[in-house]
Amino acid sequence: MNTFKQSDALQRLPKQFFSNLVNKVVELKKKHNDVINLGQGNPDQPTPTHIVEKLKEASENPIYHKYSPFDGFPFLKQAVADYYKREFNVEIDPTKEVAVLSGTKTGLVEISQCFLNPGDVALVPDPGYPDYWSGIALSGGVIHPMPLIIENDFHPDFSSIKETVLRSAKLMFLNYPNNPTGATATPELFENAISIGKEHDICVVHDFAYGAIGYEGERPMSFLEIPGSKEVGVEMLTLSKTYNMAGWRVGFVIGNPRVIEAIELIQEHYYCSLFGGIQEAAAHALQADQSCVQDLIKMYEGRRNALVSAAKEIGWNVQAPKGSFFAWFPVPGGYSSEQFAERLLEQARVVVAPGIGFGTYGEGYVRIGLLSNEEDLREAMKRIKELNLF
Repeated sequence: MNTFKQSDALQRLPKQFFSNLVNKVVELKKKHNDVINLGQGNPDQPTPTHIVEKLKEASENPIYHKYSPFDGFPFLKQAVADYYKREFNVEIDPTKEVAVLSGTKTGLVEISQCFLNPGDVALVPDPGYPDYWSGIALSGGVIHPMPLIIENDFHPDFSSIKETVLRSAKLMFLNYPNNPTGATATPELFENAISIGKEHDICVVHDFAYGAIGYEGERPMSFLEIPGSKEVGVEMLTLSKTYNMAGWRVGFVIGNPRVIEAIELIQEHYYCSLFGGIQEAAAHALQADQSCVQDLIKMYEGRRNALVSAAKEIGWNVQAPKGSFFAWFPVPGGYSSEQFAERLLEQARVVVAPGIGFGTYGEGYVRIGLLSNEEDLREAMKRIKELNLF
């Protein structure tokens, strides 16, 4: 039988760190029916009813039974522009500054293929979302980690990046509210990134997946709110978290027209755009009453407060996340993040994500998702207390 050796590009792809964890959880669930899974990043609530109803209605439109326009329907791009004007007071040209994605995961991989040649450098947050690595690997690019440490509020220290690295860099990935740390951005952070982008001709890519989820009345900042941002980069927005539409696969790239042009060019060769009914429902989500979003944020904030309070009660010295639906908690002394996660899984039947899976600087932490109800979060802390680790 032929072996059909995989291409060099596929062999460069990083191993999926969390697949082993998923397999362990599946096996544990076969033996126990009380496993509390806090390791996931999958929203646990349904899509709001008014969005689902719009899809049902739109799916009957025969226009959508044909191929969609390659670049997406103009009405959806206009909805994105309206959203940015309403939420951030940012003017967006829907004809030149918006690209429609089949989820931002796709866009984050595509953008490296658009702008990296073999040997080109991409500046990547560490810890960070592992799919940044995938696109860089497929392109033959080189990852240069930007450490996110607590002393810097989990912001990169741009001054520590060597000039030789900046001269070779073509992309910079940022992500706030941050996965996995829960940190939020400041104007100064984005201003510094824009300055570096301009000086070294680096495209700044801001992953705004958790853009709606901020706490204590603080609205997370859009990169595009900062003057000069569209000159050097783009923002990637998804409906997955804001509207519990993870399975719908709707995302956008917004900003620099040259980047939009490149994304739309590569997508013409990959696929025809999203089903039109989904595009109409997505536009409706962006333009309709946003009380469902406020209700969602309120729910996550309640869960955050319950988790942090319960953790502190058992002696766990933790900080509350400022945004996203993740908490980033330190591992007790004497454990690696994998060892700690393994013990919680086996002895407390609580699943958390070991920090090392997000990069070298993720070691010493575990990521906990706010994707279970308050009762389960408190029960998880109760079980961990019984291990006498703190």
